[in-house]
Amino acid sequence: MKIAQKFATAVFIASTLGLAGCASTPTQESAGEYIDDAALTTKVKASIFNEPSLKSTEINVETFKGTVQLSGFVAQPADISRAGDIARGVKGVKQVKNDIRVK
Repeated sequence: MKIAQKFATAVFIASTLGLAGCASTPTQESAGEYIDDAALTTKVKASIFNEPSLKSTEINVETFKGTVQLSGFVAQPADISRAGDIARGVKGVKQVKNDIRVK
């Protein structure tokens, strides 16, 4: 029983110290921000996928601290603006960097 208690204590201390290192910095997200950004990325991808005029497989979406970056290729110049507008319309998106290009 003592070994199990020592093991449980060691796991608790290690996990507590690990979480303490999860604070946000200008170049690194906290664990909570990472989860929020993953959810935003999923929502933006789904919104772009649901737009029939856009080929969602050629548009990449990445999110860092609420800022969405779009990249990839589209067929028409108007599609660049459309993808940016869709991303801006997703609740929780703070800013959009649109690096999509016409191929």
